[in-house]
Amino acid sequence: MPSLKDLKNRIGSVKNTRKITKAMQMVAAAKLRRAQEAAEAARPYADRMSAVMAGLTAAAAGSDMAPRLLAGTGDDRRHLLVVLTSERGLAGGFNSSIVKLARQRMAELHAHGKEVTLLTVGKKGREQLKREYGEMIVHHVDLSEVKRIGYENARGISNEILERFEAGNFDVATLFYSRFESVISQVPTARQIIPAVIEETAEAGASALYDYEPDEHAILSDLLPRSVATQVFAALLENAASEQGARMSAMDNATRNAGDMIDRLTTEYNRSRQAAITKELIEIISGAEAL
Repeated sequence: MPSLKDLKNRIGSVKNTRKITKAMQMVAAAKLRRAQEAAEAARPYADRMSAVMAGLTAAAAGSDMAPRLLAGTGDDRRHLLVVLTSERGLAGGFNSSIVKLARQRMAELHAHGKEVTLLTVGKKGREQLKREYGEMIVHHVDLSEVKRIGYENARGISNEILERFEAGNFDVATLFYSRFESVISQVPTARQIIPAVIEETAEAGASALYDYEPDEHAILSDLLPRSVATQVFAALLENAASEQGARMSAMDNATRNAGDMIDRLTTEYNRSRQAAITKELIEIISGAEAL
């Protein structure tokens, strides 16, 4: 049974921990607002880019001159998985859920005899994947010094992906990230970016009626690399908002748990103190009666 001094020291330690988790929760809440606004502001641009791409694709349908980023290499044997995670921990299951989704996709691809390589962004995802799939990691992007995610960061990642595609290192590239929905809901998401997956829309059918200058193929050759960078940027912003939301929830839970532990330890401390006082009183009374 721990002594009164041990219990008192433990209560003090848990109180200090609660102060830290509470402070981290408040910091995450402040960062979440900015990150959420950035992610939500990027969504209309990404959606509009997809709509334009859908229209151009509909206009260029059936042509043998479609860019490789749209038509692909004609094979799907080699896959590149781009796993986006955070540089810091203490965010609950945020990083683990993304890595879990990537592992599930790897298992499916291996079961079908596909070759898989990994490009990691963020230290936490790399640490988890390196233990089992270290030989598959072909490149890592460190964003630990970046205070605020910008388009330049996304363009650097997309350039690395595009260079590897042009070099013939893979046939299909897929992004893994967490889509922000709310503070308590972040959805792990896989999105294929090469070859481009274009969703059919009503606007796409209407765009097929337009004539383009220069022609559709020239425009697609310029827009497709931009589309890859845009999708990477949108994924980074979604991840940033999801990370802060997950950290805010995790620190809130940690603060509550610390409070519950302090209550239990305080009760135990009071009981032990009362027992010690009672024991001393019994010893004094017994001694007085013996005299």
